[in-house]
Amino acid sequence: MDPATGEQIALCPWLRKAPNKEIYTCDIYFDRPEDCRHYPSTIEEMVRDECEMIEVQDLANPKKAQIALDKLMADSRPPLE
Repeated sequence: MDPATGEQIALCPWLRKAPNKEIYTCDIYFDRPEDCRHYPSTIEEMVRDECEMIEVQDLANPKKAQIALDKLMADSRPPLE
């Protein structure tokens, strides 16, 4: 959300595209908000949200992509209780 207007923003203001590549990086990754630490939880969620981080190979094989996402996000997600 835009703090000035309260409206939803189209793109994350801290997400940057690498020059000449289809790769994005986060300018505030180590200091990112809690919501960002837990997002995304599923490939389906990334598709629904039109997430900039989703890649073509994720769309081609979402089951494999979900397994990779779960491994990648294991340290970021809160523990299961």
